[in-house]
Amino acid sequence: MKAVISDFGGVLTTPLGNAFAAWSRESGIPLEDLGIAMAAATERHGHHPLFVLEKGLITQGEFIAQIEAELGQGRDLHDMLDVYFDHLERNPEMIDLMRDLRGRGLRMALLTNNVREWEPRWRSLLPELDEVFEVVVDSAFVGMRKPEPEIYTLTVERLGGGVVAGDCVFVDDIELNCEAARELGMTAVLFKDTGQARAAIERALS
Repeated sequence: MKAVISDFGGVLTTPLGNAFAAWSRESGIPLEDLGIAMAAATERHGHHPLFVLEKGLITQGEFIAQIEAELGQGRDLHDMLDVYFDHLERNPEMIDLMRDLRGRGLRMALLTNNVREWEPRWRSLLPELDEVFEVVVDSAFVGMRKPEPEIYTLTVERLGGGVVAGDCVFVDDIELNCEAARELGMTAVLFKDTGQARAAIERALS
């Protein structure tokens, strides 16, 4: 293996579900209601609002407006970003592992489904980003998202140096994203917890 491609949220951070649950508690909006609003917005607009947000095709403001319209009752999502990031923390053990892998000479890439307006906030959680990862592919800036195969292919191309998909270990906390990586020939590690993921990555590299 020549390269490791890592997800950001849920791998190099605490679980995303924890941050969403905290927002739900503080906002008083049940996550079930948020899911129903997402489904209704998908039906109304012909696309999943989060997916097009993560591809940079709509702004955060447009996303919020679409969801608030479906939630109704004057419910407000404008503090969602702050509350979400206030409850998202670093996973220092996984970050240290990624730094160690870079030190061993592996090519390192970060591949994240993210939101254009969130870039300063998520990058602030990973100040060593450019030290550890030579390639960063953010869905919101390339117009594609996991599990679309094109974004994996783009990441490998940006690694360069003769790296091909079969040379890569891919780490993500979503099985669908791992399945897409495997279909392209990568070795995928589904992150469940830090100890399990570390062991699986080391096995894949051995």
